[in-house]
Amino acid sequence: MSITAILAAALVMSVLGLVFGALLGVTGRVFAVPSNPKVEALRECLPGANCGACGFPGCDGYASAVADGKAEVGACAVGGPACAAKMAGIMGVEAGASKRMIATVACQGYGEHCAPKAEYQGMSDCVAASLVNSGTKACAYACLGLGTCERACPFGAIHIDPVKKIAVVDSEKCQGCKKCVAACPQHVLSMQPADRVVTVSCHNPEKGVALKEKCDRACIGCEACVKACNFEALTMENGVPKVDYDKCVGCMACADACPTGAMQAKLEERKEAYIDPSKCVGCTLCTKQCKFDAIEGALKQPHKVLGACTGCGLCAAKCPKKAITMRDRRAPRNKLDKVKKAPAAAAKPAAPAAKPADKQA
Repeated sequence: MSITAILAAALVMSVLGLVFGALLGVTGRVFAVPSNPKVEALRECLPGANCGACGFPGCDGYASAVADGKAEVGACAVGGPACAAKMAGIMGVEAGASKRMIATVACQGYGEHCAPKAEYQGMSDCVAASLVNSGTKACAYACLGLGTCERACPFGAIHIDPVKKIAVVDSEKCQGCKKCVAACPQHVLSMQPADRVVTVSCHNPEKGVALKEKCDRACIGCEACVKACNFEALTMENGVPKVDYDKCVGCMACADACPTGAMQAKLEERKEAYIDPSKCVGCTLCTKQCKFDAIEGALKQPHKVLGACTGCGLCAAKCPKKAITMRDRRAPRNKLDKVKKAPAAAAKPAAPAAKPADKQA
């Protein structure tokens, strides 16, 4: 092939490239989709975890949805309130108050509490183990402890306890992405408020003596916790108690009443009310507010808090003289230490009837 032919071919290709490039440029301008400048600003607010917990395909998808008005700010669990506040400023809206949610394990079936059915020698995967005879433990709803959730967590916030062989969540590291919840075939994991003080640590809906034989820490559905709750924060759902954390005041009376320990509480954080006798005027309003008979005192006399106090704080919130404060407990709660009702005052004897006057003879 001659040099002239090669140069001609190169010239033709160059001309065609310029023509097609010009056509693409014109087409791009004619059919260009207007971009929303808020999308990039919103994207910069997001952490870039692309975890999908917001319900959209990554941070880009969520930013676009917010900019288009298809999603609300504050759905990013990883970014938290700070991220929500920045996004709200860009969109010109108010960021609603939201609770930080973390993964929670609803199982205490470890060691002697819940014995294994047999030795498992298959794949180290909870999904695989769950397909073999409904799991490896006596309780078909127990955590299998083979680390599927641990491998699914992108933040290193969950691990398998080497002794108990059940999942443990690091509340500080958990970002609420829900990937572990989706990965668990036993449905042991769920999302709960990070600041909760009570937790239902069992999700087995079975009841009766047979369940106790499978796991001695299981919820037996006795409803003692529901009866102990004076704030209507507990209901039974699918055979196990469910906590309404909007109503729960953290009194932990439900955990006190649970006979198996299925209801767990942060008892080490429990407070107690203290009445300053120099401020108390004996109005008795606190005794009327207390739902646990834990305050005693006569009208217009300084009142006293008894050991039955649950630390719910209702009395402190209602005291008109601010005489009640919540302090660290000096001793564990004694639920039997309640107000002794004063015996009724003895009735005064009736005055003797007047003797009829003697008739004069």
